Amino acid sequence: MKKINIPFNYFEAATRWFGRSADKLDHIERSALEHVIKHQAMTEDPTRKLDQSATLGERLADRVAAFGGSWLFIGLFGGFMISWAILNTEILGKTAFDPYPYVFLNLVLSMLAAVQAPVILMSQNRQSAKDRQITMHDYEVNLKAEIEIMALHDKLDALRGEHLTDIINQQQKQIELLTQLLQSEKRQGEI
Repeated sequence: MKKINIPFNYFEAATRWFGRSADKLDHIERSALEHVIKHQAMTEDPTRKLDQSATLGERLADRVAAFGGSWLFIGLFGGFMISWAILNTEILGKTAFDPYPYVFLNLVLSMLAAVQAPVILMSQNRQSAKDRQITMHDYEVNLKAEIEIMALHDKLDALRGEHLTDIINQQQKQIELLTQLLQSEKRQGEI
């Protein structure tokens, strides 16, 4: 069986696939097409890239949000508030520095909430940016897979076309041979 080599121009095919020429593709489409052409995998991890470029403040915001949203924080915070109430009510009694209704504790909690809320929002914004990067990466990977599938379809269509051409040529040769055979039998029947 002969090896069939089908040259394939992805940039020309991109016009059919995307409905516009390759030079008019956006960054993600062009990147996916180039990965297909170079036969490269989409190995870039978008979260690692964002984590590497994170500033100290962004990393700190992530850690504060992670700790502030944990059961450990809730347990420690609940223990602190119970300890505060016991200390200022039972242990220190009349000499308590923050007697019931714990005005100073309320002030401390308000200040903590005022600082913690923007830090958590910063962390959520970073997580949203990560999610957008992951979504873009997933889109690019899916687009690359779709391009590969369309290219395979085109190559299979070309192979099928070549195969059909070969079959038609072989049939033509067989018809010619049969015609020659019939003519030779006809000539032998006349003799």
